[in-house]
Amino acid sequence: MMSGSRLVSRLIIFSIISTAFFTVESIRLFPDSFDDASSDFTEAPAYQNGLECSVLAKNRLLLACDPSAVHIAMTLDPAYLRGTVSAVHSILKHTSCPQNIFFHFIASGSSHGSLAKTLSSVFPSLSFKVYTFDETMVKNLISSSIRQALDSPLNYARSYLSEILSSCVSRVIYLDSDVIVVDDIQKLWKISLSGLRTIGAPEYCHANFTKYFTENFWSDRKLSSVFDSKTPCYFNTGVMVIDLDRWREGDYTRKIENWMKIQKEDKRIYELGSLPPFLLVFGGEIEAIDHQWNQHGLGGDNIVSSCRSLHPGPVSLIHWSGKGKPWVRLDDGKPCPIDYLWAPYDLHKSQRQYLQYNQELEIL
Repeated sequence: MMSGSRLVSRLIIFSIISTAFFTVESIRLFPDSFDDASSDFTEAPAYQNGLECSVLAKNRLLLACDPSAVHIAMTLDPAYLRGTVSAVHSILKHTSCPQNIFFHFIASGSSHGSLAKTLSSVFPSLSFKVYTFDETMVKNLISSSIRQALDSPLNYARSYLSEILSSCVSRVIYLDSDVIVVDDIQKLWKISLSGLRTIGAPEYCHANFTKYFTENFWSDRKLSSVFDSKTPCYFNTGVMVIDLDRWREGDYTRKIENWMKIQKEDKRIYELGSLPPFLLVFGGEIEAIDHQWNQHGLGGDNIVSSCRSLHPGPVSLIHWSGKGKPWVRLDDGKPCPIDYLWAPYDLHKSQRQYLQYNQELEIL
């Protein structure tokens, strides 16, 4: 874990060093279509377990069901592959037991094989499985939102993890593709979900919770009564610890779908894609995790790609939620200062100029 002040110091120095070398003529990854992108990335270092790590099965099929492993689920979208690769790189770099992590990637059928090949090329020793997401399960339930990217069927895959992942996986960390982890992911994995809590996530009770739903919702007592006897707070669904066994027992996928049907077929009760159904089902009933595990909002809001700073306090996970993504802003030659914290984990060859400064940053 890094303190906020240390990250800021690294950010300032990295910004000064890299400004002189920055080139705007870099390649935007996957603008229109996706082919095998193995040659677009450099191979990641081979990260090894420390001596204190448990020795788990080397067979990937066995590790995929091993409850002693750290299980991480992420979507695998061609448009966000560069972010996914950077996120995985950051996780492996900062954990003490990288060989005890198993990644569960969810992709659309059309790009499944090429994406798996790219991951194997960039991370030859990575233990992972790529699952095909049947988009027809959710396509007819999606209603338009305030940002087109939020309408992608793959954005809703997090609601179907209990069905997509093998039934032997009882617990998982779900992460968005626009994060980097600067702490040991095992700390997040070991967080307990008390009572019958199904989800753990950083909770933000100072946020105006009412703004996540329309007047149609709040004026309908039958609908808004879902929050009666609860104290719901906003939480970001890009970082969640999920008990999949409890999820399956509670049939929460169907409950989320029911709210999506109301939105689609009855009346418009929200504007923000896959987030509001999670708030409706789990608001006021999640395990609150320390905010250091989701320093989110660094991409601006859903309309404008604005520059934002880190929140005060310790930092374990940095999240570019919002419209602005660091790889896009770097490629455009218009990075925000915070984007220089993402750059050292970027393995795409168009950003090699940043990687050569990683050593200077590490000694700070």
